[in-house]
Amino acid sequence: MTAGSKRRWTLIATIVASAMTFIDMTVVNVALPALQKELGATITDVQWVVEAYALFLGALILVGGSMGDQFGRKRIFLAGIVWFTAASVWCGAATSPRFLIIGRALQGIGAAFLVPGSLAIISATYDGAERGRAIGTWSGFSAITTAVGPVIGGWLIENVSWRSAFFINVPLALVVVFISMHYMDESRDPSRTRHVDWIGALLAVVGLGGVVLGLLEWPPLGPGHPLVVSALVIGVVGLALLIVAEHSSHYYCTARSAWCFSWCHFFSSRSSTTQRRRRGRLSCRFQSSCSRCRAGRVDWWHAPAPDSR
Repeated sequence: MTAGSKRRWTLIATIVASAMTFIDMTVVNVALPALQKELGATITDVQWVVEAYALFLGALILVGGSMGDQFGRKRIFLAGIVWFTAASVWCGAATSPRFLIIGRALQGIGAAFLVPGSLAIISATYDGAERGRAIGTWSGFSAITTAVGPVIGGWLIENVSWRSAFFINVPLALVVVFISMHYMDESRDPSRTRHVDWIGALLAVVGLGGVVLGLLEWPPLGPGHPLVVSALVIGVVGLALLIVAEHSSHYYCTARSAWCFSWCHFFSSRSSTTQRRRRGRLSCRFQSSCSRCRAGRVDWWHAPAPDSR
């Protein structure tokens, strides 16, 4: 097996893994009427089926990227695949709205581990101009899978069941795990010596969860209901504490590690040697979280060219 073949199989694994999460987000939206009818869910329950997934994915995706940098991207990526698949089986076997909502929240946690790992693994696997093409391929297939998700979901619901929208993740996960175990190399950021910012993650979940709960319960209960008021207050306070904690914490890199690493590699690969000389030394605003940034090899802002100073 040549190095080029291993890279291509690694790219395929990351594309299929990301497709699982992107398809899931759109397929479930199509399945909502069917599962609402079968489980006897209220409109609030249906909203939580969607929001529980998005809530935990959005709140923990940065933590997932940070863990990949510190403990190994392949390890966290595979852990996310297994977690997401187990949660999908949970959702497919749901017998009540509450059971399904819990499963969707667990799915969001698994997706938060595998989504940032996909892009970071591509950045660590490819070099130079190939990295830009690989990321473009990953982005293109991600957009395609998001678009075909409703079509797949409609066919599955019409011909099989809404539960198959979750069970379809099982064979896809087996393919990803097989390819990853045989062709994917482990990678991590050797400069990462700090701990994961669990306090920031907890405050993000509490803050976002409180705001979402308050807004979802507002229409049926009214703006003056104690549950609505307390949820919104807790959410706003949680988000405010998150800002304070992140500004005062020496970790402060939680919110950027994986994405900084990936996009720094992407932008550096898109610039030719002549272009980089013209642009001069570039410095990244995220220098504390990326080894390439600290080395001054890439930047998001263009400094004046040396010959213009």
